[in-house]
Amino acid sequence: MATIFTKIINGEIPSYKIAEDENFFAFLDINPNAKGHTLCIPKKEVDKVFDLDEDTYLGLMAFSRKVGKAIETAIDCKRVGITVIGLEVPHVHVHLIPLQSMTNATFQNKENMTKEEFETTAALIRKQLK
Repeated sequence: MATIFTKIINGEIPSYKIAEDENFFAFLDINPNAKGHTLCIPKKEVDKVFDLDEDTYLGLMAFSRKVGKAIETAIDCKRVGITVIGLEVPHVHVHLIPLQSMTNATFQNKENMTKEEFETTAALIRKQLK
């Protein structure tokens, strides 16, 4: 059975897409720790990050770096944090989280955003991708 992320990639579930290439997809987290919280995923459905083949692993990190740099430019933050936890969905995903403090990295406090705020945020980040 396809994961929720595969359904997002396939367009079966809507998302606020940030970037996409042949192998990877990035979209805003709908339950964000902070404005601009983005998930980067391989299109290949693999549960655990260290089960990715080396090329996909390295490609995911390069793709995440590109998206992270765009977030850092588009969103007012001290830095962009990166974490790979992956217990919520059995599909590898990299969290890129704009940080003002360590509170943004705890997954305890969530940012409430409207549809319009999500759309504006996604557009701001996409604009920074080169």
